Amino acid sequence: MKTLGILFKESSEARIKKSLKESNVFFIVRYSGLSGPDLNTLRQSLKGAKAELFVIRNKIARRALKDLKNEDLLKLIEGPSGFVFAREELVGASKALYNFSKEHESLKLEGGFLNGGVINKKDIETLAKLPSREVLIAYALMAMKSPITGLVMALKGNLKKLVYCLEQIKNKKQ
Repeated sequence: MKTLGILFKESSEARIKKSLKESNVFFIVRYSGLSGPDLNTLRQSLKGAKAELFVIRNKIARRALKDLKNEDLLKLIEGPSGFVFAREELVGASKALYNFSKEHESLKLEGGFLNGGVINKKDIETLAKLPSREVLIAYALMAMKSPITGLVMALKGNLKKLVYCLEQIKNKKQ
């Protein structure tokens, strides 16, 4: 029969592995010095960005991350560390983390994992400064729409010039 501690460790490792399969991005943060209410505030801000903070022992985290076969990622796990798994909105999660770390110096952004590669603190800050998904979609749509709009305006301008020319000819003949 397994002890309660072993069952807890196994369930924590299984939860990390499940979260790794469900999301292709996660961030590693160091939360040493944050109070319980501050951690709850961080969790609430991450919840709004559809992300989740998960605190786990380093030994269990390293064991769960061995499947990724990335030594650089394992080096980021030292001291009181936590994982932030972004389910849908990568930019929103990075913004929530970045803004919270600016307000609370105890939260340190260590790095993370994005689409098969390790990212560092600067990459997280760059992600946080990107516009939201909706704004990026609007930019893309405007970029696709602008050549068509330009063509319509050019054709419209040529038609106007033709009308003005015909009107000038009509006025000269009268």
